[in-house]
Amino acid sequence: MALSDEELDRYARHIVLPQIGGAGQLRLKAANVAVVGAGGIGAGIIPALAGAGIGQLTIIDDDRVELSNLQRQPLYASNQIGERKVDLAARFIGKRNPHVECRTVADRIEADNVDAILSGHDLIVDGTDNFATRLIVSDAAVRLDIPLISAAAQQFQGQVALFRGQPCYRCFVGDAFDADDCDTCAELGVLGALTATMGNFAALLAIKVITGIGPDAAGKLHLLDGLSLTWRQLRLVADPACRSCGTDNAADR
Repeated sequence: MALSDEELDRYARHIVLPQIGGAGQLRLKAANVAVVGAGGIGAGIIPALAGAGIGQLTIIDDDRVELSNLQRQPLYASNQIGERKVDLAARFIGKRNPHVECRTVADRIEADNVDAILSGHDLIVDGTDNFATRLIVSDAAVRLDIPLISAAAQQFQGQVALFRGQPCYRCFVGDAFDADDCDTCAELGVLGALTATMGNFAALLAIKVITGIGPDAAGKLHLLDGLSLTWRQLRLVADPACRSCGTDNAADR
């Protein structure tokens, strides 16, 4: 695999970074990344990863554009209400970077299809807005041994974390949120600019994971308070009793 003259010019600002260089850009080109959710968080992740030159992007979302989405989802326009988000995201990617191969899945992630949808990817980036889907994705990431970046935003609070092995996302939130009727931004609200910030932060973390630059971020939760404009970083702890990755239940899996 090599970079064409056009790609060398396109990614010049990456390539001159000594931490990335041509070798790092080739890793980005070889990567196959699944983005779960093309909403507010995804609208920050998708342009950043496409612009960075991720070779293959899979966009997974079963929603169509609604008027209330436009406050925080800049991938879409007023005249596109009612259209499928994955189709519009793929069209955007094609215009932004023709070197990115885009695959779309217009299905809702469920326990019975998640492994088939996510298997074969090098990295999963989850920007969905409910605990039920996030936990399904996390459990699959553990089973498939694929690193997972989970990003979320609600009201003025945002969080992003990389999960690889232990601890997993279920260690973080436990089993109490498996129900599909948990509060979402539709009920509680969310600042539009916050979703873009967390989506771009998740994309930055994805680029770090793929290129191998900087210290390992696995197991660290990054929290942003959008009101005070302060960041915090917390170390997550593995739960031995976790039914997804826990050592106490290893024999049962």
